Amino acid sequence: MKVHLCARDHSQEIPAATGSVLCAPCIKQVERTLRMLPSLHRECLHHIAPTPRRLNPTKVSGSRRRDHLNASALDARHNLLTILESWSEVVAQELGAVTPARSVPQLARFLTLNLQWLAAQPPAADFADEIEGLRLECLRAIDAESGAATTPARECFMDGCTGTVSASSRSIQESGASSITCSSGHSWEMHEWITLRQLMKQQRKVVA
Repeated sequence: MKVHLCARDHSQEIPAATGSVLCAPCIKQVERTLRMLPSLHRECLHHIAPTPRRLNPTKVSGSRRRDHLNASALDARHNLLTILESWSEVVAQELGAVTPARSVPQLARFLTLNLQWLAAQPPAADFADEIEGLRLECLRAIDAESGAATTPARECFMDGCTGTVSASSRSIQESGASSITCSSGHSWEMHEWITLRQLMKQQRKVVA
């Protein structure tokens, strides 16, 4: 009897769960992360706006005051909502269900309820990687040290390019903007991410 391995890139070979593309630990981790995302989405909101300045601030040696817009937190919230919505639309279309309201808690709950079905689909590894990438991106926006791990990468969207694109946003301190880069040199501004998401969504529909 042939043993099917988990589609994700583990350091060791792990059998996939029965009827699934992913292994049982991966499925459990995705479920935990989906339940965590709504609170991370809310937490990022508190890190977007600058910290109010005091009328007569007292300088403390070694302290740092955040006096600029936290673009990373803003991007993390946007990406979180957009990606959850994209996957929910795929699930709703394939199962003939109604797509939930454009709300992170409702979208995350909808995906959690349909996780077993998602885990059995060919793009299950992409789904798991993106969900984990959202968690790490939010953690980086909240606390840079807690999100130090590398997020998953995917193939570049440019025709004929063999490079990979990082799913995380990279803050540019000089301008406060963010960009997404390809390992071969292609680059997109964060506002172009919506267009990239549409391309990714179309790819998922073709695979499904």
